[in-house]
Amino acid sequence: MKIRPLSIAGAWEITPAQFGDDRGTFLEWYRFDHLAAVVGHPLDLAQANLSTSAAGVVRGVHFADVPPGQAKYVTCVSGAVLDVVVDIRVGSPTFGQWESVRLDDTDRRAVYLSEGLGHAFCSLTEGAVVTYLCSATYRPGHEHGVHPLDPELGITWPAGAPLLSPKDAGAPTLSEALAAGLLPRYDTCRDHVETMRRDDDSQSFVASD
Repeated sequence: MKIRPLSIAGAWEITPAQFGDDRGTFLEWYRFDHLAAVVGHPLDLAQANLSTSAAGVVRGVHFADVPPGQAKYVTCVSGAVLDVVVDIRVGSPTFGQWESVRLDDTDRRAVYLSEGLGHAFCSLTEGAVVTYLCSATYRPGHEHGVHPLDPELGITWPAGAPLLSPKDAGAPTLSEALAAGLLPRYDTCRDHVETMRRDDDSQSFVASD
């Protein structure tokens, strides 16, 4: 598989190699060792989510308190979505910026985003199925959102009139979330990831000792 860093630090696009014949197709859509080699530590799998969405549905922008935050490995197993990573980390050089990747059942790409980044997607097809592996379980009261149609973010959604959940429609703007102290800090996220890398190095040393 090919792993390409996005313009936002802490996010990567993963494109798997596919092997097809008259029976169908085979691919490895997730390899913990390949991902860990790039990220610097393994993805600690704690929860797996799956959603189906009608065409034009937008979910997000969602994020969790750091620590522990919630890293995500996202792919679309049926249909197509526009997956969006948003840098909401206060103090980040790319704060307020976003990048999108098309995830579909043809190229089978995936996106990995580390703790502290915001995540959203728009369904491009009817009944698009998205699955994502998470590093932490859902924690009520520690999960937050930023309005996906916030003009300050300026995300270019392919849907003319995106369909939002009441929760996402009532989410604060980026500026409101910042003023309320809801956004994670860049240095805190960076330190959290570095701690996981050191812990992984320490465990590797003990295991090989």
